Amino acid sequence: MKSIEFTKMQATGNDFILINCRGNRLVQPARFAKRFCRRRFGIGADQLLLLLPSKKADFRMRIFNPDGSEAEICGNGLLCLARYIRLNKLSKKRDIEIELMTGTARLRTYKNKVVTDMGEPRLEGKQIPARLGGKIISRPMKVGGKEFRVTCVNLGNPHCITFVGHVEDFPVGRYGPLLENHRIFPNRINVEFIEVINKGQVKLRVWERGCGETLGCGSGASASVVAGVLNGKTGRKVKLMLPGGLLEVEWGKDNHLYLSGEPEVVFTGEISSPRP
Repeated sequence: MKSIEFTKMQATGNDFILINCRGNRLVQPARFAKRFCRRRFGIGADQLLLLLPSKKADFRMRIFNPDGSEAEICGNGLLCLARYIRLNKLSKKRDIEIELMTGTARLRTYKNKVVTDMGEPRLEGKQIPARLGGKIISRPMKVGGKEFRVTCVNLGNPHCITFVGHVEDFPVGRYGPLLENHRIFPNRINVEFIEVINKGQVKLRVWERGCGETLGCGSGASASVVAGVLNGKTGRKVKLMLPGGLLEVEWGKDNHLYLSGEPEVVFTGEISSPRP
């Protein structure tokens, strides 16, 4: 079997298997993700990231969930990829562009910190996508015998955000999958549960589509700030405390979301790929 070099990275505990495919193509990446993202039976990761060449930007990134499905965007994944590029001196640029399934992300790299432009939020039901008309802001939704007030945001991938009293004790594992797979979301959805501390600080837990609960989620953190502003619960610059650490998000005057974090390399290694 062919040996594959990989780098394990994390940002706020959101961990990734990153493979540089600029010189070598990874055959069957969905199968690779299903096998090696498994905890205890593989390398273990929330997602597989592939670094690829691009004709439109400096680099291209593909993202695969542990269930083999492909994700459109990942904020923490972008932070990790940009950090990997800087550490391995793959670009002399401080500002880099990364092509994604849904467009191009712009990132600025510092010594330890990375800031990524998550783009502009989309709010109309058909843009989420959801089988509801208009903007979905504090819309009542009943699942599992409990009524939620949900706000939906698309930042390249879909998010459903709700506010709860004490997020640390909230049964995310029960209600996350019910909301993720609700019939009104044809492509499933990521779910964020927020406890507001004050206008500039919140606690957040995330149920990711195709992953389950994760320790951190950059796009989820960004979408949560949009929901906080639209519901009058936060300001436009917020520190988000996730189980895996801290992220900072600012909703700029240009209508773009800016996500800041400090991604890290966990370890590097080599592993045999699955048989075709």
